[in-house]
Amino acid sequence: MAGPVGDSIGADTMLKLTIGNKNYASACMPPWVLLRHAGIPFQEVVLPGAPRLPLLAHGDIAAWDTMAVIESLAEWFPERAGWPGHARRRARARSVCAEMHADLPALARLCPMNVQAPMPQAGCVLWRRHADLRQQVRRLAAMWSELLCAHAGPWLFGAFSAADAFAAPLCVQIRNYALPVPGPVMDYVGRMWALPAVQAWVKAALAEKVFVRALEPYRLDAQSGPVFARSALSME
Repeated sequence: MAGPVGDSIGADTMLKLTIGNKNYASACMPPWVLLRHAGIPFQEVVLPGAPRLPLLAHGDIAAWDTMAVIESLAEWFPERAGWPGHARRRARARSVCAEMHADLPALARLCPMNVQAPMPQAGCVLWRRHADLRQQVRRLAAMWSELLCAHAGPWLFGAFSAADAFAAPLCVQIRNYALPVPGPVMDYVGRMWALPAVQAWVKAALAEKVFVRALEPYRLDAQSGPVFARSALSME
């Protein structure tokens, strides 16, 4: 393969990506999807509960946090796992990713990623009760709609880029909680869900046999449906 560029980065050492459980680890999904979609070989290490995940290592070089890992991949593999080619689009893509990464606290808190458990009923209750969730999802949908229209799809900046990798876990959340978004955005969510790299993540998440009680605000166990009197469902 064409290896990373840079004087201190050799091409003969495989990347190692350390992640959490695929069912819950929304922050770890973007770099995994980006690497898988780009066809870049990497060693996967699953280490639930470890601090500073995702963690990308290449020899003695390491980067952690989703944005830092994505930036490292874009630097090392600009033609395969990078940002859009035009400077204006790159700047916009980075800004969009920063917003998706840090400016959606209600979506992250109220609708945490749970690949194994679609919860449309919970999503309906949460949508009705939480104005901050409605505001953030509408902002996200407007941003995606604008980008899809401006660049004629099928991805946010035309061709698949790091920005779409960042959007992948958000698409899972929108889909599994059945949050209402405009048709073109729902079509984008459907394309993301069908992407082979995303389907590979989903398949692995569904095969996990781990139920983490602290990460399950709406289920008592792996077999139960959402319990509407608990956690954020009961908060006005």
